[in-house]
Amino acid sequence: MSVTRLSFPYGQAITWYSPEHLTQSPPLALKDWLLDTGSLTQKLKSHCDQFSVIVLGEAHLPPFVGEFTTQETVWVREVLLCLDGTPWVFARTLVPSEIIENQHQRFLELGTRPLGELLFSEGNFTPGEIEISQFYPDGALAELINAQDQDASQALWGRRRYFSHNSKQLSVSEIFLPASQRRITQEQLK
Repeated sequence: MSVTRLSFPYGQAITWYSPEHLTQSPPLALKDWLLDTGSLTQKLKSHCDQFSVIVLGEAHLPPFVGEFTTQETVWVREVLLCLDGTPWVFARTLVPSEIIENQHQRFLELGTRPLGELLFSEGNFTPGEIEISQFYPDGALAELINAQDQDASQALWGRRRYFSHNSKQLSVSEIFLPASQRRITQEQLK
């Protein structure tokens, strides 16, 4: 896999919608994954023998225009969530400095541990509503997908969710890569 820090960040600007405002619905099996209110990490772990996290990059950066509640610099973490060695999900997390200051060690020292363990195990974070989107990857995200021997020319589905902590919010977006979309759809047909 040809992933280098020089390419970070990989994310792109995406327009997110509440599920009831989508013009097109995802396939039923994928919709269940997108709208699941529990920990995606736990759900992914239950579908594989080996779960792993590849950290693509972490840095203090400005968010994309319209991506976050502020345009001030935030801590950005991008990872691939892999099932049995295959990247299934590209995740992009944005954390404002106020949360980093209060939870410094927990975020900055996650390493290859999934963020979901922190968000769902401590009880300090309140999950908000889920927004979803269908889009075509471009730029660095498309290159990243192609580098995983997956097809970046097809439409992807993803979800975004805000988590509140002491009146501040962080954002987690999770993009289901072609391999996961194909596998989830195949499992539905069985």
